[in-house]
Amino acid sequence: MQIRLLGFGVWLYAETGSGIQLGLLGLVQLAVQMPATLFGGAFADQFDRKKLISITQCFSFFLITFATILLISDSLKPWHIYAMVAILGVTSTLGGPARSAITANVVPTSHLLHAVTSNTATYQISSILTPLLFSVAYKLVGLPAVFLIGVCFSLPASIIPLFINANYGTDESDRPLKGSMASRLWEGFTFVRNHPILPGLYIMDLGVTVVSFYREIMPLIVNKLFQQGAWAIGPLSAANSLGGVSGSFLVLFLAKYRSKGMLVLYATGIYSLLLFGFGSIQFLNVHPLLLLLIGGGIISGLGATDAIGMTTRQTTVQLTTPDHMRGRAVSFHAFSAMAANNIGTFEVGFMSERIGAGNTMLLGGAVSVCVVLLVWRLITGLRNYRYP
Repeated sequence: MQIRLLGFGVWLYAETGSGIQLGLLGLVQLAVQMPATLFGGAFADQFDRKKLISITQCFSFFLITFATILLISDSLKPWHIYAMVAILGVTSTLGGPARSAITANVVPTSHLLHAVTSNTATYQISSILTPLLFSVAYKLVGLPAVFLIGVCFSLPASIIPLFINANYGTDESDRPLKGSMASRLWEGFTFVRNHPILPGLYIMDLGVTVVSFYREIMPLIVNKLFQQGAWAIGPLSAANSLGGVSGSFLVLFLAKYRSKGMLVLYATGIYSLLLFGFGSIQFLNVHPLLLLLIGGGIISGLGATDAIGMTTRQTTVQLTTPDHMRGRAVSFHAFSAMAANNIGTFEVGFMSERIGAGNTMLLGGAVSVCVVLLVWRLITGLRNYRYP
């Protein structure tokens, strides 16, 4: 998925030269993913999770293959990108809750924290390698090679899930009586709403991410803030993911730290302060390579602090949710994250066109600090939460 997002984003920005059109990808995904993620949670609690993952991954293979053919034949248009992003947004979102919920079916509860952390770290490691692979392929061959790599990755991703052994936490006696889709969704919403920590985590994540989400508009950030070409997307994206790996393992190192809510508050507060450093890059008059090194260090810190919050949220959902409810609880987690990411993609893209990428990050830092302080002060359940 990451190589596909990078390829689509770079092609669209090169074709249109518009940060707003690049940011529109976030709105397209928002429109289709918000309802899909809720249904995906209900499906994950009702159907075979392995088959659901495999079927949704098949759509990626076929559509990326189609996009590659259009690109090579010089027939690709911006509306093709928007349409494919919309379709893949639905299918990947429908399979997302199943991918997360199945973790608790693969390992015993005693190893769940390690599994969630390893899963997050594996994703972050792939996020390091994928941008670097993108940069090499783009520099040596061009976008067609990037799209072809996406095709090669999506095929095994469609088949491998069928071979997962899900032996834990699947006692059918735990499953509730069947009800309507609406009643099952409401049951999941009620569970999350009454949870002692999740609502506060989601509110803070939404408030901060909406004003600072830069990952999907990296082509614009590289161009406007670093004054570099598309080749620099890979190293900077890899720096973000390298930080994410360290943040994920820091959560594992702090497994015995019971104040999970305060852990996320600390991490998000540091994230907010780093945004000021990110935005201040525009004022540095140094060699371009040194500027990239400084920016990479800041982005790595942003990735680390963001990963602490993400891993803590995922672990909390897995540890405190019964299996028959886990898919829906995960879907509301994904619902919150997707809303923040997609609105943030558009907001940062739009504001970068209006006031500049650096000033957008400075504004995001100011808003984020206010959000963290308000959540700390007003949502007592978050700062007082202890687990286990």
